[in-house]
Amino acid sequence: MGRIMAIDYGLKRCGIAVTDELRMIASPLEAVPTHNLIEYIMSYCTKNTVDIIVLGKPMQMDGTASDTERQIQPFMNHLKKKFPQMQIDRYDERFTSMMAMRAMIDAGSKKSDRRNKGNIDKISAAIILQDYMNYVKK
Repeated sequence: MGRIMAIDYGLKRCGIAVTDELRMIASPLEAVPTHNLIEYIMSYCTKNTVDIIVLGKPMQMDGTASDTERQIQPFMNHLKKKFPQMQIDRYDERFTSMMAMRAMIDAGSKKSDRRNKGNIDKISAAIILQDYMNYVKK
């Protein structure tokens, strides 16, 4: 069984999280500049088996797509072409940045670490991944 990877897509950088091989634990992995994302995924997948990529779905409070969704669609199409064998799923990412910040505060992270947006992005990806895994188990 391969890992599941989650991506918190952003215009400047993307947070990435992965499961362990047994798909029990979601862990933050990296924050990658958006323009390097495909290359990063390709490199990661040559060293690790990934079966599913979960791409965060940014939505407004009323359930409509956010502005970022317009940039995600072309990326998702490119991802499907590069990895035709890979299952690509979407999952609601509302409030994940706020939850990531709260998790960092609760964990006692330094203020300088909390100001690093890459840390928030990769923790947000881990939250998306954990929520997705909980949803799939139901």
